Amino acid sequence: MLKSMTGYGKAQCLLGPDKYLVEIRSVNGKNADISFKTQIIPRQHEVEVRKYITEKLNRGNIDLFVTVERAEGSATKQISRQALLAYYEQLENAVKGTALACCEPDAVLQSLMRLPDVLETRSTELTEAEWTTLYGAIREAVDGLDAFRKKEGASLERDILGQVDKIESYIPEVERYERERVAGIRERIEARLREIAAQPDVNRLEQEMIFYIEKLDINEEKVRLRQHCRYFRETVAEEPLPGRKLGFIAQEMGREINTLGSKANHAEIQKWVVRMKDELEKIKEQSLNIL
Repeated sequence: MLKSMTGYGKAQCLLGPDKYLVEIRSVNGKNADISFKTQIIPRQHEVEVRKYITEKLNRGNIDLFVTVERAEGSATKQISRQALLAYYEQLENAVKGTALACCEPDAVLQSLMRLPDVLETRSTELTEAEWTTLYGAIREAVDGLDAFRKKEGASLERDILGQVDKIESYIPEVERYERERVAGIRERIEARLREIAAQPDVNRLEQEMIFYIEKLDINEEKVRLRQHCRYFRETVAEEPLPGRKLGFIAQEMGREINTLGSKANHAEIQKWVVRMKDELEKIKEQSLNIL
């Protein structure tokens, strides 16, 4: 079953009173390009997380977010009682006996709160137990993204195989005009000879005619195009991560279709070649998003 490279997953966990939300999203990419949009993950565990994501998701442009929803009363900053009292004692001694001693207590307190070290940031470093819980949520989010990719991949598989079927179904439409095409080529050459009043050797003319028509023969292109369509289906069915290979097969299909068009020399055949190219462009675009 195909997997898309586009996906989204999320999970959450509680660490003490605070809720941690983990979100991960991915889009198509040639390699595993992983970005951490958070500073919560401890540096010593970043390699571990990257390794897990790469093993699970293989490739894609992947962004990992971790946000914290603080519980009520769970402030990120706290007052340093020691620093506040030290500043207050110094201030009280400095203004004793002056007009400043009559300052409003609220104004004094507001001034003190703006002094360095009075408000200190609470440590947000995770303990090993907390990290284990958060890492479990990260793995759950990654699993959710992987499940999303599988669901999208099933839809991609239906679409892309339907397009391959259409291309193959257009080959008999091309074949309907082959006799007419050969007759038309012969007729145009003979008409041109009559126009210029040429009197060629009949046997030599027939040989040259056969040689020219053989150069425009499209049987090999039709055979190879059918083979590529069959190989495309086999790759989808058998390969676990066929995205790159499907892109290469699509390129080979394109070569055969382009050669059909260049050899066509027939308006109706050209129309079917254009339809093939239209379906092939859809295949190429979608194969870029297949893992």
